[in-house]
Amino acid sequence: MLKTNIETALNNQIRIEAESSQIYLSMACWAEAQGLEGVAQFMFNQSDEERQHMLKLVKYVNERGSHAKITELKAPKTEFGTFKEMFEELYQHELFVSNSINELVHITLGEKDYATHNFLQWYVAEQIEEEAQAKTILDKINLIGEDRGGLYLFDRDIQQLAVTSSVSLDAKP
Repeated sequence: MLKTNIETALNNQIRIEAESSQIYLSMACWAEAQGLEGVAQFMFNQSDEERQHMLKLVKYVNERGSHAKITELKAPKTEFGTFKEMFEELYQHELFVSNSINELVHITLGEKDYATHNFLQWYVAEQIEEEAQAKTILDKINLIGEDRGGLYLFDRDIQQLAVTSSVSLDAKP
């Protein structure tokens, strides 16, 4: 059984992951409406991935004899100005999620809940990858500038984007 403060913090992270999924979904819808099919597909995939992150937390909380709670979500934005502004918001959101995971890890260490601390290490590594990916995308967008041809190629290429971060190098064969 999880301590109450850890259960509460994990349930908060469940909500954050669910809201992340919704943010990516909203970005996907906006990108698709702008004719950015590649960006839209990337965002739809990210939305699915964030939902899986949420479900992994739900299962963990329930398996530990506590109760995962699904709560009301804050509605995401539906307009993003430019695709560059959208990706800047995405990057800032990933920094927010990383901070939230780090706070959760801090709580588990304070409570000497090493099982949950160990479980959360996957999320710590995942956030390093998420931040690296968002930063790489922003770097590419800055290279494109206002070049419409560059935007076309970016939209096509983002579907194959794979960022290798320092944590994923160990996982490769």
